[in-house]
Amino acid sequence: MEIKQAWYRISVKALIYNDKWEVLLAKELNWVWDFPGGWLDHGENPITCLKRELMEEMWLKIKYIEEKPEHFLTAHKPNSKSRPWIANVFYKVVPENLDFKKSDECVEIWFFDKDSVKDIEVIENVREFFN
Repeated sequence: MEIKQAWYRISVKALIYNDKWEVLLAKELNWVWDFPGGWLDHGENPITCLKRELMEEMWLKIKYIEEKPEHFLTAHKPNSKSRPWIANVFYKVVPENLDFKKSDECVEIWFFDKDSVKDIEVIENVREFFN
């Protein structure tokens, strides 16, 4: 499969902050930490996508989502042949609570800052975000 230079898979991610401005990350079943959220389906509204993904992965109900993205980044995943580049659109999210349920896509959640994230295994977009 030939990947065109400008081809990205778009993922919509939640920025959930605590009172110390640390960001919530979710540990996946493969033990890698990532921002909550997921792939944007063709024709799907990003906010609808984020609500769907947070419910599917974590069973989190959302109280509020900013209408406009707060951050955007691209990251290279050198070990991925099918999706070597990802683009993330981040929205600030306020959940009703943090009573999540475990799933294959989320086995643990925790808040991190740029110093504490250095000590965990993360997907490339997390490292890029904190840079």
